[in-house]
Amino acid sequence: QVQLVESGGGLVQPGGSLRLSCAVSGNIFITYAMGWYRQAPGKQREWIATWRSGGSTNYADSVKGRFTISGDTAKTTVFLQMNSLNPEDTAVYYCNADLWPTGRVRADYWGQGTQVTVSS
Repeated sequence: QVQLVESGGGLVQPGGSLRLSCAVSGNIFITYAMGWYRQAPGKQREWIATWRSGGSTNYADSVKGRFTISGDTAKTTVFLQMNSLNPEDTAVYYCNADLWPTGRVRADYWGQGTQVTVSS
């Protein structure tokens, strides 16, 4: 069974930093890409960053220059380094992975979410 487990959320003051992690468990044949989304109260879930197994990355304009996404060489963990946080970054952050698990079909998987709150 494939699971994505996020960690690293919490409360931080404006201007501060946090690092989120998302680890994939299960028998994975191919990892195509992993990314992060967020959902603020009363708003739709929005995409913020993607890391592809070849190393390329993409960012939403709202986080470009402040957030950095990276993956490990085993392609089972993705990180989101968040700097210069502001209250508008407050949201539940979700990890997403485009995976081909061994013995199963390629599919999208989601983590359970981790809360990030930026407040003084």
